Amino acid sequence: MSSTPAVAASSEVVGVDGVRQPGGEVHAWLPGQNQTVCGLPLSRTRLRRFPHVPFDYASTDVLTEADPVGFICPRCLAAMQGRRRQEKSWVRHSPRP
Repeated sequence: MSSTPAVAASSEVVGVDGVRQPGGEVHAWLPGQNQTVCGLPLSRTRLRRFPHVPFDYASTDVLTEADPVGFICPRCLAAMQGRRRQEKSWVRHSPRP
């Protein structure tokens, strides 16, 4: 099993260089597992695996009509980004004795 997330998508597009690229609905997938990070089984949902394409999407990505990817799973995005460490907003300057 690999810890680097790859892409599982609902469709595929062949690029100008002849390599398969994901299209349609995109999910994060850990190679060696039979389900996406958000819990969808790959066989039942008929998602295609793309082990050569890393899942490097961010929640700030903007998709246009020209992109072959139409939807990025928000649950997979949240699982891959993890919790961001927040800075302490409250600090005691003069502690009690």
